[in-house]
Amino acid sequence: MVDVFLNEKFVGTVTDQNEFLNIIKSQRRDGTITEKLNIGYNGDLDEIHVETTKGRCRRPLIIVKNGKSTLTEDHIQKIKDKSLSWTDLVKEGIVEYLDAREEENALVALDENQVTKDHSHLEISPITILGICTALVPFSNFGSSSRLIRGSKLQKQGLGVYAQNYLLRLDTDASILHYPQRPITKTFMHDVFNYDQHAMGQNFTIAVMSYQGYNMQDAVILNKGSVERGLGRTTYFKPFSATEMRYSGGLMDEVGIPDKEMKGYRSERDYRNLEDDGIVFTEAKLKADDVLIGKTSPPRFLGGLDEFNMDANTRRESSIALGEGMHGTVDATFLTENEEGNRLVQTRLRQQRIPEIGDKFASRHGQKGVIGLLVPHTDMPFSSRGITPDIIFSPHSIPSRMTVSHLLEVISGKVGALAGEYIDATTFDTPTEKGLRKQLMNLGFSEDGKETFYNPMTGEKIDAKIYTGNIFYLKLKHMVANKMHARAAGRIQLLTRQPVEGRAMGGGLRVGEMEKDCLVAHGASLLLKERFDSDKTILHICETCGMFATYDSYKNQAICTRCGGDAKVSPVEMSYAFKLLLDEVRSLGIDSKIELKEKF
Repeated sequence: MVDVFLNEKFVGTVTDQNEFLNIIKSQRRDGTITEKLNIGYNGDLDEIHVETTKGRCRRPLIIVKNGKSTLTEDHIQKIKDKSLSWTDLVKEGIVEYLDAREEENALVALDENQVTKDHSHLEISPITILGICTALVPFSNFGSSSRLIRGSKLQKQGLGVYAQNYLLRLDTDASILHYPQRPITKTFMHDVFNYDQHAMGQNFTIAVMSYQGYNMQDAVILNKGSVERGLGRTTYFKPFSATEMRYSGGLMDEVGIPDKEMKGYRSERDYRNLEDDGIVFTEAKLKADDVLIGKTSPPRFLGGLDEFNMDANTRRESSIALGEGMHGTVDATFLTENEEGNRLVQTRLRQQRIPEIGDKFASRHGQKGVIGLLVPHTDMPFSSRGITPDIIFSPHSIPSRMTVSHLLEVISGKVGALAGEYIDATTFDTPTEKGLRKQLMNLGFSEDGKETFYNPMTGEKIDAKIYTGNIFYLKLKHMVANKMHARAAGRIQLLTRQPVEGRAMGGGLRVGEMEKDCLVAHGASLLLKERFDSDKTILHICETCGMFATYDSYKNQAICTRCGGDAKVSPVEMSYAFKLLLDEVRSLGIDSKIELKEKF
């Protein structure tokens, strides 16, 4: 007897599990029972599980009967004529949805030519194994799975036109590409996805070669002339907002130019861009520490006795200002109200971002890299036909990653650009390499995609032939302007006296065990001394009992409270974090003693 479970609950037993499974499946296909039901047999536990619960991941497959697909040419013609819909295919028992449990008992063929009598289902198309972003990668059946995953993730980070009403929105981290293009090499998903409406990226002329070592590892070299003509140029938008909050006692924030007597008043220079209403004017060019929205707030803590205290009743300055190292132009200002009915002022800052060394670019095949050098147009290698590449890509990035799809896109982009047509390189349905080579030859170019290049510095012909063509490249949101971070002395935490964390806070850079090893290997051990002094403190310790002594800075004298004035007390330099640890251990009732030895 085989146990039967419905939604994980035991409901009974059956004698012949195969007959039971076939009856349930046939009734589901003819509509007698719900199509949302799935059934699976677990041979190890000898159990049948029937599932009708929500939240299961189910996918459609074509049903195979007696070694033949139930989807015939007649059905396909009716679908083309729009006389048959998807729901009709499900109702007629041609297509059914399987969940993970039922798929364990199914044998699915990838292609109709592979169907045998043992098969139970057929894939609608092999491309259904890919998601939307992965299906956008051309020639993806020529790339490894790990690169495909990276390729789909990189496309999500690409900059383009993310929404057509971007000027009316205040998104946190928005960038708009100035001259987005339609890719020459595309897939069917570009049309389904309406990619033209949300274009991101541009068609670059690429040369696969090394150039003075500036494209080592994953770096790429960009033509400065192309960048000056608008290649990879974006605008970055950053919003700022201030709310007039209401507090108990009828007090509230006020947006306006703060008074000079105000607590925390900045310099007059910081408020120079504000208009009479305390809000910055549109198209104002701002630098670090400039105020965008002037605001004052009531005193923070008001007690009963504070009413008669003049200092306590002073309002404090709480303006919204630009942070460290920020600059830009005021793009727009919106005055509105929030959900509570409080006045809300929102301002958007605009920055033009021209590609610079350290900005990240990537192709759709998981080949990402930062700019290692911007080369003047006159110093870029050029082909015998006078073509100067926009980007120089390192050939060492290909062998270990085996991204053949990247190389194929270079040659198909070249064919598309020369023939004036778009190349459809949908996964499992791509144009053949042989066909592309033949087309390239007919267009008057070498069939292998290689061309003779010249060294611009010396005018000599480069010995090796260079693989060159067109490829669709994305500028990614990881720009060096958002990440550059340096700090000397600055703000520290109250508890540990170590630098605060985070770039926005003007914080420090944490050096771990491995970073320490790198600096030692680099010969920069003095830098480590400086780093580990970030919370340096001097404690006076009694050499007799090992306890902390008290230090009188007025008399410049240290005394041990246990041993008296005769005991020898020495100043010891240590990390404040260690002193804090000793204090915390002492708070548990465990006394700690520091034994001192003479330095030799």
